[in-house]
Amino acid sequence: MDFVEPVQAVIPGAQGRILGVLVETAAELNVRTIARLSGVSLAQASRVLPKLVELGLVERREAPPSALFRLVAENIAARFVRGLAGARQAVLEELGQMAQELSPTPVSVIVFGSFARGEADSQSDLDVVVVRPVDVDQDDEAWTTAVERWRLGARRLTGNAVEVIEVGETEIGRLLRRKATIWRDVAREGVVAFGSDLTALKGRRSA
Repeated sequence: MDFVEPVQAVIPGAQGRILGVLVETAAELNVRTIARLSGVSLAQASRVLPKLVELGLVERREAPPSALFRLVAENIAARFVRGLAGARQAVLEELGQMAQELSPTPVSVIVFGSFARGEADSQSDLDVVVVRPVDVDQDDEAWTTAVERWRLGARRLTGNAVEVIEVGETEIGRLLRRKATIWRDVAREGVVAFGSDLTALKGRRSA
């Protein structure tokens, strides 16, 4: 999934670009502004907008010398478009719900890399740190199975490859305090989808 421009990825062409602009604002915009912001020609915008008005996704208000357009928030198709636009946050929430259902339950699930920065497109991996509880052995079969089930679920949820780094609860604090690039990135840009926050994790000390 392209999480940078999710609407345009699912609804290709000028229509997707225009909807991608309209879904990001509650303001009314004229055709020229919509064309400029969406990167389509004025002629394309002039052709697409009447079709969207006819479908009920967009409403038009005359404001001479021009007309103004905005997304109809109550429209069922517009809700779908809004859902696409909010795909990144929805994924984070669902990743957390999936982690909560695991047994054993991880201490924390942290997303980092391009997804955490809001830069993940269809070619990006979903990079994740999964923190194993102190009372669960690294080779515990139930734990290994649970993490793999979560990874496969995350893959199906996003459509992106999922790379999991698994670390123990007693290791995570030391790793987050290191200056190695990967752990510096996790500490700086990581987004916690489930469990203990980064401040608490950084304070963990080895037993």
